[in-house]
Amino acid sequence: MSETRRLLEASAALSQLLRANGIPHAFYGSVLTAVLANSSHTDEIFCIVEGGQNLPHPFRRVRDALAGNGDFSITHSPWTNRLHVTYRRFIPAIEIEILPAGETGPRHLDSTTVMKIQGLPFLTISEFIRSKLKTWMIRGEDRDAQDISYLLSRYWNRVDINRIPEQDMNHFVSRNTSVAPAWAAVRRKYGM
Repeated sequence: MSETRRLLEASAALSQLLRANGIPHAFYGSVLTAVLANSSHTDEIFCIVEGGQNLPHPFRRVRDALAGNGDFSITHSPWTNRLHVTYRRFIPAIEIEILPAGETGPRHLDSTTVMKIQGLPFLTISEFIRSKLKTWMIRGEDRDAQDISYLLSRYWNRVDINRIPEQDMNHFVSRNTSVAPAWAAVRRKYGM
C-alpha cells in the first residue's frame, strides 16, 4: 500500500470520529499535493481543528472525540503546545499533528475555506497556499516551496488573491521564479 493511501485511510478514520462529534476540521500538508498529483509518496499531514470562544480548545475537542478509541493514541506535549494523534492500525503507525484553526489556516472551517477531495475535508487551494506561504516565510523549507509551486502553477485559476499576502508571495516568487507566470496570471485575473 502506498504511503499516500495509508495517510488517507488514517485521515478518513480520524475524520469520521471528528465528524461524529461535530468538530469542524480540515487536512493540510504535502498529502494534498500528493493526492492532486496522484503521487504514491508523502509523509506530511496535519489536521486543523476549529475551536471558538464558547468552545473548548481544539486539543481538548480532539482528545474527547478519540477517548476510548483503540485505533488512536494521543500524545500531548504541553511544553511545546503540540498534540499528535497516532493511528495504530498500520505498521508503522501514522502520526497526524493537530493544529488549532487560526494559528494555522483560517480561523473558521466552512464551505469557503474547505473543499472535499476523495470524501475528506482539505483546505481550499487558496487557504493551503496561504498557510504554506506563512510556513515557508518562517522556515524556508524546500518541501513547502515545492507544494506552493505545484499548486500555484497548476491551479492558479482557483486562487483567491484576497487570501494571499501579496508581499509574501512577491518575495516567494523572487526566490522561486518558475511560478512567476502563474502568479502574474492570478494578478491579471484580478486586474492588478
